[in-house]
Amino acid sequence: ETAVVVRDGIARMYGDDPQDVLYYLTLYNENYRMPARPDGVSDDDILRGLYRFRPALDGAAPMATILGSGSIMQQALRAQELLAERFGVAADVWSATSYQLLRNEALEHERWNRLHAEEEPRLPLVTRLLGEAGGRGPIVAVSDYLRAWPDLISRFVPGGSWRSLGTDGFGRSDTREALRRFFEVDAESVAATVMAELARCGQIDRQRAAAAARDLGLDADAPFSLTH
Repeated sequence: ETAVVVRDGIARMYGDDPQDVLYYLTLYNENYRMPARPDGVSDDDILRGLYRFRPALDGAAPMATILGSGSIMQQALRAQELLAERFGVAADVWSATSYQLLRNEALEHERWNRLHAEEEPRLPLVTRLLGEAGGRGPIVAVSDYLRAWPDLISRFVPGGSWRSLGTDGFGRSDTREALRRFFEVDAESVAATVMAELARCGQIDRQRAAAAARDLGLDADAPFSLTH
């Protein structure tokens, strides 16, 4: 993803026909083996802001969708495995390479629809991509940044359940694992959130969701990061 974005930025800013644009790329300092590009994913898929990174594992139901970005994707993928292997829940994992691009495109379509009320409404990319997902189960977005970042697209996502997880709160110093558990963005917290949202949507009972959270080692009485 980084290589695709950097190459595109160089071409647009310094190519044969330079454009008046600025590229701002944020990376996270975590060492892990970079995954291969999924089959069928093009440069355009990456550059437009959202693509399906790994489909749901076979043989599991009910359904959910997890959005991740950058290094937090490792937690999203692990949550996908936990949900399938331990709780019989299938979850697609999508990579959100730019929430800002998705929002800008959605706002542009929203404006066009407002000014062309007599025309067939245009659907934003994020609405088209996640339309089916929103109709069959909850969508959980996880970020190493504030919840407000994935929430940029929340009102353009169809369906009845959107939940974002992020590192809202005061700066802390600890291991990466401890901090992700504190801010509830580790794999176990993501999986537990999916289970809770499935219960809220009526797809599983609340007792099953609560049991899953306990099984994943979450402390229901842990302090909220925004106030501690």
